[in-house]
Amino acid sequence: MRLDHHVAGPAGASQEDEITSGSRAPLDPVRVEVSALTKTFGSVRAVDDLSFTVEPGQVTGFLGPNGAGKTTTLRMALGLINPDRGTTTFNGTPYASLTDPIRRVGAVLETAFHPARSGRNHLRVYCRAAGIPLSRADEVLDQVGLGPAGARKAGGYSLGMRQRLGLATALLGDPAVLVLDEPANGLDPEGIQWLRGFLRHLAHDQGRTVLVSSHLLAEVEQTADRVVIVGAGKLVRQGSLAELRSGSAGSVLVRSPQSATLAELLRTDGMTVVTTDGHPDGLTVTGLPVEEVGRRAFAGGIELHELRAHTSGLEEVYFQLTAGSEQYAAGRPDTSTATTRQGAA
Repeated sequence: MRLDHHVAGPAGASQEDEITSGSRAPLDPVRVEVSALTKTFGSVRAVDDLSFTVEPGQVTGFLGPNGAGKTTTLRMALGLINPDRGTTTFNGTPYASLTDPIRRVGAVLETAFHPARSGRNHLRVYCRAAGIPLSRADEVLDQVGLGPAGARKAGGYSLGMRQRLGLATALLGDPAVLVLDEPANGLDPEGIQWLRGFLRHLAHDQGRTVLVSSHLLAEVEQTADRVVIVGAGKLVRQGSLAELRSGSAGSVLVRSPQSATLAELLRTDGMTVVTTDGHPDGLTVTGLPVEEVGRRAFAGGIELHELRAHTSGLEEVYFQLTAGSEQYAAGRPDTSTATTRQGAA
């Protein structure tokens, strides 16, 4: 079956002529609410009483170790798996009850395509099935940067191009909600930078609700407004990046030629003080604001070469929160043995 030409409809009209997109109405904001989702496979509780929200106009990162239940949660949200209990709603309506769901929710959980079909024709198949004008295929190809490759067979696409094709498929219905599972997988650095700006544009400028599952913590930190962190099927933490950082233990970094004296002074007052890795004159102080550390050093006549607050990045906060919830955790390599062998050599 060729999809390069229009299919004739009644009175000789083409299918595309019969369907007109007209002027697109502004997107209504959609709030996604996950409430008490639970799913068990045999003896494994994959998702355990999980609740969180995804707000419109924001990019929300969905994070967790392998086996934390992220994909199972997304599949339940989209009606692909029935939960044991709990619900996911889009402005109060479950996915299965949405009218015209492709125009409300676009999703990429995995990329599937016929390798002999062009990227453009792959999208046209979905357009015909959903009653969307065929011209929309070219629009979304241009949106994701695949316009020049639209006539090429999808089987010859690179992994990054397949990811873009999946994103184009999710955008066909111009949905208010996007649910994306590892969308940056296979993208080169330029592609990742493009995706970051594109997702933020969809959320911030167009008001869409964007939920992104990813293992690229540094990229999520630059892209997401909020994060939802899960571990062992349960909610660990949700909130803005600033809220997560403020909830982690703050510390102060100090460098001083009199670091031993300063450490003794602070420990006498009950503070936690440890030597900073890689800096014999460096200290990490927990339990005091930076101003107070400086005041006490001045009162003790201690010379300081550096004094600054340490701000936790998303990666550090993530590992603090998910420690112990990994499905497969390997021990740290024994560097002391390697060092000893190097010295002996």
